[in-house]
Amino acid sequence: MTNRKAATEPNDLGRYFIERANAGDVDGLVALYEPNAVLAFPPGNLATGHEEIREVYERFVAAAPVLSPGRQHPALVTGDLALTASTLTNGDVTVEVARRQPDGAWLWVADQPALAP
Repeated sequence: MTNRKAATEPNDLGRYFIERANAGDVDGLVALYEPNAVLAFPPGNLATGHEEIREVYERFVAAAPVLSPGRQHPALVTGDLALTASTLTNGDVTVEVARRQPDGAWLWVADQPALAP
């Protein structure tokens, strides 16, 4: 199990993703998403909700990837919504929409983690 602190800023989500994925923490990865979030991964597939997102990440961590943080771009925040993006070390770009929760924490609602440049 990894650090399960809540994301107090939208870009915390990306940092927590790298940490939890490298630790093989499937539950921690799923906890970064709202219950009805959508995840477009692997490319060409769409997972909706915690159950389907969990299935994706169970397969993902089983492959034991070692992720390196890329370049995280400043979050674009308007009210309770934020657009987050990172350029990965392989040049791919991730794009996510996060929403501020009633307790002030941020969770992803839509995640496109493998957008080729």
